[in-house]
Order: sequence, then structure tokens, then C-alpha cells
Amino acid sequence: MIIPTYNEVENIALLIDAIFATSPTFHILVVDDASPDGTGDVVAGLQSQYNGKLHLLSRPQKAGLGTAYIAGFKFALANSYQYILTMDADFSHPIDKLQVLYETCNQQEYDVTIGSRYVNGVNVVNWPMGRVLLSYIANWIARYITGLPIMDLTAGYQCYKRAVLETIDLGSIKSIGYSFQVEMKFLAYQYGFKLKEIPIVFTNRIRGSSKMSHHIILEAFFRIIKLKVSSLFKSFHRTLL
Repeated sequence: MIIPTYNEVENIALLIDAIFATSPTFHILVVDDASPDGTGDVVAGLQSQYNGKLHLLSRPQKAGLGTAYIAGFKFALANSYQYILTMDADFSHPIDKLQVLYETCNQQEYDVTIGSRYVNGVNVVNWPMGRVLLSYIANWIARYITGLPIMDLTAGYQCYKRAVLETIDLGSIKSIGYSFQVEMKFLAYQYGFKLKEIPIVFTNRIRGSSKMSHHIILEAFFRIIKLKVSSLFKSFHRTLL
């Protein structure tokens, strides 16, 4: 389980404890971007308690969501993990769906499972209506541009089989913000991997502050267009094992 963090000191210990209580066989990697509030220090202080199952990757500065996930993916591949999950640090993703995401990849013929807010209507709690509309419309635009049959393209709650991350050239991914989530799904689909949406209820954070900004939204919009255009001139092939 990869959890990128920046100033999540109010949530991170509670989240780690909750994940291990719900799914004790999981391992967790926190990728912390030098949080000035001491998030990384809290994680480091918990490592001895969880006997090699809690890992911390401390980066020297805030470098974006996309690069944090790529660093986490590289750690997972280097350490022979076969299933790699991702989630936010703010309790917006329901912990009781972790096992479902994993088991759908592990026991069924799916390569990527996605905790989806929009596959069964709109399942978002405590977001302002403007934020809900922005997210829903952004997903509609991303779906229209990419042609992907996925309702929640910007979802960050998911499970990847190892083969997906081995096939995608992680070094070629340029997205920094939330367009990273779209780019990963787009590339997985282009390479012929099977994606499955699992319905979840997304709950707005109670503690801490959101990292969303207008810059992130604009970056996502232009990156998705560029991604689609470049794909028209590229062939996607993978070796079937």
C-alpha cells in the first residue's frame, strides 16, 4: 500500500493503525515529501511497532503526487511485491474496501481495480456541491478525450498487478498532479490490461487541508489532451507471460 503524504500529521498514525487492524497482511510504504509538520517523523516512530511491514521513503522536498507514486512503484518493484495498492492519507478512501480491491485482482481476471466514486451514481460525502460538479465534469471530459470506459478516471484508490507497472515505462510519465491517475489508467488500458471499477463511498477529509489547486486542474486538462494526441502515433505492445 503506497500512501503519499504532505502535512498529514493529523491523519497518518490513525490511518496506519486502521489499515493494519483491517488488513494485517498488508505492507505500507509512506512516501513523504519533507512535510514541515513532522508527518515523516511520526511514521518513523511507528516502524518498530510494525516489524518490517511499515516503510518510509523520505524525499527532500515537495515534488508532486505523480512523482511520489512513481517512487513508490519503483520501491515495490525492487522489493518483489506482486500487488501494489494506492490511497490518500486523509481517510477519504474507505479502508473496508482494501481487501475487495486486492481480491478482485488476485482472484479474478483483472489487472487494475479502481475504487470508484461514480460507477454507481455519485457517491461523495461532505464535498461542497461545486467540488462535486468540478470532479464529475472533469471525469466526463477525461473520459470523452481518452475514450476509456471508466467512470472515475481521477480516482487514486486502486490496486495494480505487478505486470502493469513492469510494462508501463514509468520514466516516461510526465504528469505531476491528478492527471497522473488518468495517465496510468490510460496507459494500462492501451497495453491491453483489464480494468475493473469497484463502487466506494468517498468521504471528504475531516482533518488537515486539501492539496487541490487551479494549477493542478489546468495541468490535468492539458496533459490529458497531450496524452491522447501522442497515443495516436504510438503502438502499444506487451509480452504476455
